[in-house]
Amino acid sequence: MSIQSDALSETIISAKNLSKTVLTANGSLTILSDIHLNINRGESLAIMGMSGSGKTTLISLLAGLDTPSSGTITISGQPLTAMTEDDKARLRNQFIGFVFQNFQLLNNLTALENVMLPLEIIGHPQAKDKALNFLDRVGLSHRYHHRPSQLSGGEQQRVALARAFVTQPSILFADEPTGNLDQKTGKTIIDLLFALNEENKTTLVLVTHDQSLATLCSRTLMLENGKTA
Repeated sequence: MSIQSDALSETIISAKNLSKTVLTANGSLTILSDIHLNINRGESLAIMGMSGSGKTTLISLLAGLDTPSSGTITISGQPLTAMTEDDKARLRNQFIGFVFQNFQLLNNLTALENVMLPLEIIGHPQAKDKALNFLDRVGLSHRYHHRPSQLSGGEQQRVALARAFVTQPSILFADEPTGNLDQKTGKTIIDLLFALNEENKTTLVLVTHDQSLATLCSRTLMLENGKTA
């Protein structure tokens, strides 16, 4: 399948009749039910709700990391739910960046190598120079050759931000990006996240429990028991 950017479309992510049900020892469990959602290009959306409301499941479905039980998702005009796993991977490499609560850095790689990795996967000819530039922009020019175990939590999340933005994705998904950080460090990460987001004109979709973080977004989606509240 050829993956093309639909630059003329205002809606970059669309979900229709989206549901997710899983089997448990006690029978079927509905995590999400009949979600309808359109996200515009360049918009910032906070997904909020109580623990267990389906926030992380929703963001995983929208990013193509999980498969819905029913419904459809399109990203940049492409039918995500009709794609093979290889096509989904190509779309993510082309359009999507991720920031996770637990950083998801590779422990055997340095900060520089972690940021270079997504560029190397797509064969970028100047992966090192671009990675160095983004590490500079998140204030880690003195930490290029340190491994994650040698970095603080805030420094690890800054590496993760640099890695997420280095491919200049059209969409950035962030799942509780400040959840493992103290308040002061979390504010630094939030400021960096929105500064880089504005600079790169990225569509930002984030899951958070933090109301102050959500208010920085252009829109908030509340989930309650797997449905939009």
